[in-house]
Amino acid sequence: MTARAKLTDWISWATHSRIAPFVKAAQTIRKHLDGIVVYVETGLSNGRTEGTNGKVRTITRRSYGLHSAQALISLILLCCSGLKLQPPQSSPLFHQT
Repeated sequence: MTARAKLTDWISWATHSRIAPFVKAAQTIRKHLDGIVVYVETGLSNGRTEGTNGKVRTITRRSYGLHSAQALISLILLCCSGLKLQPPQSSPLFHQT
């Protein structure tokens, strides 16, 4: 039996149960049924996209005062690229022993 059929059966049962929380959950599931079925069948979600959007919004809030849109775009590309920048290692000549 497919996910759609199982969910449709549960929605029918929950709606007829007259238990308020189940009825409310059934309405919510019915509203999002297509998206739920697609996720179950494909295993794909938009979580990564939502995470990137949140990161871009945070960078945008932090960047007030930059002088150009290009500076903001460059900062977003730098932060979202996965590039790890490390400060240069200090010279061993300056280490105290």
